[in-house]
Amino acid sequence: MKNFVMLILGIVIGALAMYFYCCQPTTELTITAPKGLISPDQAKTLDQAYNVRHRLISDSLVKREGGDNRSSWYGLDEVRNYLNYAENKAKERGYTMDGVRIYLGAHPPENGVAGYTTMFFVPTGKPNKASASMFNFSMQSNGGDIPGGEGLDYGNHGYPPDANYPQ
Repeated sequence: MKNFVMLILGIVIGALAMYFYCCQPTTELTITAPKGLISPDQAKTLDQAYNVRHRLISDSLVKREGGDNRSSWYGLDEVRNYLNYAENKAKERGYTMDGVRIYLGAHPPENGVAGYTTMFFVPTGKPNKASASMFNFSMQSNGGDIPGGEGLDYGNHGYPPDANYPQ
């Protein structure tokens, strides 16, 4: 009889432990707006201010039918995968990744036709090294480009490539 009571008590304690382990409500992730958000109207203003430069580049330098590229699109999975990959590679190189820098670039000409403008990501960070001082005299709030850090390019261009915001 004593063994039967211990068995029932063990089952009840096990069931309670499983309930608290598996069935607790998940904590909600707090989502905060990042610094630097701009409104759609501000985006339109920035896009329109670029028109003069885009015409100059398209008419004087690129000279390709339809003009030069104005945007790059990257899928969420690609960006998330890249950020995880770049952060792991930064750790391997002895850096703490703190962000990405986005550069403007251009693909090389092919068959005498100028390549499209592109935007590419490069990881930034700071070296992991012990500091002998209690005070940080660094004036730079973010890290520089991580030496040897691989960038991300080859997003999709706009449709058509010279389309303004919004598409």
